[in-house]
Amino acid sequence: MVNSFSLAGRVALVTGASRGIGRAVALGLAAAGARTVLTARSGKDLASLAAEIAGRGGEALVLEADIAAEGAAGRVVADAAAWAGRLDVVVNNAGAIAAAGPFLELTREDWRDTLGLNFHATAEVCRAAGPVMLAQGSGSVVNMASVAGTNGVPMISHYAVSKAAMISLTRTLATEWAAGGVRVNALAPGWVTTDLTGPFAAVEGLADSLVHSVPARRWGAVEDVTGPALFLASDASRFVTGHVLVVDGGLSAYEGGPGLLDLVPAGRIGLA
Repeated sequence: MVNSFSLAGRVALVTGASRGIGRAVALGLAAAGARTVLTARSGKDLASLAAEIAGRGGEALVLEADIAAEGAAGRVVADAAAWAGRLDVVVNNAGAIAAAGPFLELTREDWRDTLGLNFHATAEVCRAAGPVMLAQGSGSVVNMASVAGTNGVPMISHYAVSKAAMISLTRTLATEWAAGGVRVNALAPGWVTTDLTGPFAAVEGLADSLVHSVPARRWGAVEDVTGPALFLASDASRFVTGHVLVVDGGLSAYEGGPGLLDLVPAGRIGLA
């Protein structure tokens, strides 16, 4: 029997849903039949997304909130569960990089702001959603990590650490909640074209260098993350928990520098 990708009759909460990966994932979950709860700091962008979902025959609730603010996660989860009477999917997508620079130049505030949104807010959403899902005996949490959380990444040490912490949280909650019917997994995108990565692409020569380090020879589009998110959210992955699904065009599978990829079309190299 093939497990279903359908989310008909289910309720999905997406944080950071107003743009980028969060927006694309919300549209994908809605297209699969989920009633969506959309939260972010930009109410205007959320309203536009909700209207697009409604125009496609879906249903969405907009909850404007700074998910990193004290008490916000609990209120958002409570409002989502009250609206629909249940909560089946949570996609913890909200995230940011407060600044980029060498480790010794990043400030305490840079670390506080980045970990506050990327990790602590995710943990608080899980803290609020866990009891709801465990009480109903089912649920899927998808945490948006990054390949930066599995590798050493210069210039964004605080971001990398926040994503590594998210991966550890994912695996820990997966083991704690599995017997209660709740799955917890993470997605780890590589270089995806978003507002978050825009400043890196704007650095002269850097975008081309980064593309040449990706075997797929391109950056990802936000839509490239939608299918993997749907897989983890749906019953198609019903026996998958504690997993980190990498979506990076082969970046993390490749150990060499860009120059080696350039040699592939030339074929075998004589070294003797």
